[in-house]
Amino acid sequence: REIYERCGACHSLEIDRVGPRHCGLFGRRAGSVPGFAYSDAMRNSGIVWNRQTLDAFLADPLRTVPGSFMTYAGIQDPKERAQLLAFLEVATRSEECERVATGPRP
Repeated sequence: REIYERCGACHSLEIDRVGPRHCGLFGRRAGSVPGFAYSDAMRNSGIVWNRQTLDAFLADPLRTVPGSFMTYAGIQDPKERAQLLAFLEVATRSEECERVATGPRP
């Protein structure tokens, strides 16, 4: 969670900010959150987010998707990336994220 807090200026689990929301991230095609204004590079990247693709992207976003709007330099430390990915795998499948994905329930 501590590492994810660094992402909080641009990202949230539940809502779009400067960057798209992370709920439902694993298995989602890059550039596919409805209504979010992605770069052409991200929309056309062909990436489907999983541990491997996220690890590569988080290590060097601009090298992984040249032309991406994400100008963050990346997380160089593999241990920190692994910890962030472990957090995201759990957090993006939380009850809160399930509500985001399915909408409000009666």
